[in-house]
Amino acid sequence: MQIDILLKGGTVIDGTGAAARVADVGIQRDRITAIGDLAAAKADRCIDATGMVVAPGFIDAHAHSDAYLLLEPDAPSKLAQGITTEINGQCGGSAVPRLGRARLSSDWASHLYPHFDAATQTLSPTPTAPAWTTVASYRSLFDAVRPALNTVQFIGHNTLRAGVMGYEPRPATLDDLQAMCRNLEQALDEGGWGLSTGLLYQPGKYAEPEEITTLARTAATRGGMYATHMRSEGKYLVESVEDVLELSRRTGIRVQISHLKTAGPANWHKIETTLERINTARDDGVPVHSDRYPYTASGTDLDVVLPDWASAGGRDAILANLRDPAIRVRIEDELNDSGHDWTSVMIGGGWSETVRVFSGRTLAEAADMLGLTPGETVCRFIEADETRTGAFFFGMCLENLRRIYAQPWVMPGSDASLRAPWGPLGQDHPHPRAYGTMPRFLRLMTGLEPGFAALCGLEEAVRRMTTLPAQAFGLRDRGVLRVGAYADIAVFDPQLFADTATYAQPHQFAHGVCHVIVNGVLSFSEGRFTGVRGGRFLER
Repeated sequence: MQIDILLKGGTVIDGTGAAARVADVGIQRDRITAIGDLAAAKADRCIDATGMVVAPGFIDAHAHSDAYLLLEPDAPSKLAQGITTEINGQCGGSAVPRLGRARLSSDWASHLYPHFDAATQTLSPTPTAPAWTTVASYRSLFDAVRPALNTVQFIGHNTLRAGVMGYEPRPATLDDLQAMCRNLEQALDEGGWGLSTGLLYQPGKYAEPEEITTLARTAATRGGMYATHMRSEGKYLVESVEDVLELSRRTGIRVQISHLKTAGPANWHKIETTLERINTARDDGVPVHSDRYPYTASGTDLDVVLPDWASAGGRDAILANLRDPAIRVRIEDELNDSGHDWTSVMIGGGWSETVRVFSGRTLAEAADMLGLTPGETVCRFIEADETRTGAFFFGMCLENLRRIYAQPWVMPGSDASLRAPWGPLGQDHPHPRAYGTMPRFLRLMTGLEPGFAALCGLEEAVRRMTTLPAQAFGLRDRGVLRVGAYADIAVFDPQLFADTATYAQPHQFAHGVCHVIVNGVLSFSEGRFTGVRGGRFLER
């Protein structure tokens, strides 16, 4: 037998939950061709995996790397965790379709990207403003760049809405809704996987329930899924979960509840009811799963703390309000009277020197150092960064995280775009989940993390990271080690597999991954990014 790559003598955990076994794994082109005793095989490359776990490549069930895969195609922070596939376009904010008045998110829009000339079929490394508009044009650029990871591309509701209606805080008309449906149908036909919503964010927060139902039904008719950052993850958590479950019952669409959490101490007690409602729905046949990152701080833009009226209309409206002295004072006063615990809000990525020096400090600390009120500090930072300031919100508890991870239908998702400690993506201050989600999840699940009792064995933890998301999202021949499956493989030392990124110093690679293979291409080996990439834009 002649094969391209032979993984010799590793402990094979196939992703199904079956018991581990020592075996060789043979790879030919982009597929697994043999598993067992391959001593007689001839291989172009032999890798000694003795003492290591050989598992399916990990699937990041909730990611935001749509644009950054084109900018940093080696995907360092993800590849070093053993991730081979990302589910992108989440929380309603996808990079495509970029039509009408739709804009890229402020962090994505701050960079220049390579350009693909469709007429000549050539890739220009010369950085330009983003040129893609449709899923088809984005996909052409993706294929030309050939990132290291596979991507599944969801279509964001906020992106669809902005393309038709801009960022206006109003309900959709019938014409608006029909136009959104047409754009969604085109995006799905060109390779989109389903619809995602971010109902906490602009402009999706202004959508009536019927708007979401109509778009979800449109996606369902084409076999698409629905992933949602719900309207509330705190005060109205239970009601929001019921809305999602009822949407699935009405439309038949498969549902992924994004980063399931109980936000804020006043809502921690709602975990029991929340899980009961979801488990009851699953028992009744409702196709619902969920993901969660293994941290107790969320991460998003600081401007989410602004009063709704002050942020209505999006970035341009926010900046206009902050530059009006009378309106700014009103915003500052409302923030100061809001009851926010500013010691639980940490400044993340800053884009200006005004903000960057406070990355890793709480909002309360920054206000004290500046001699300002918290409201004044928030307004100063958001204006200086032109709404791009990142923040971490410490509002969750470990016990509820364990309760959520105890559910067999929950999988890990980083809720992060890829990063690198160098280049254009090394200049900000991301949440540590961008570098550490997979090892932290595995250690919490298996009890390898000191002070934490195991929730399951290594085989089940790997299943949650591989076969479960593959089944939930319908990824054919991925997330499993078997003959005929795609050769997406992570080789790692479970004892050394650990996250090193912190809130204070997030640009730190995970330890313990030895080799990562994507579609038969060895892209990470013994701490080195090989520069040879085999990622693909996956189709339903």
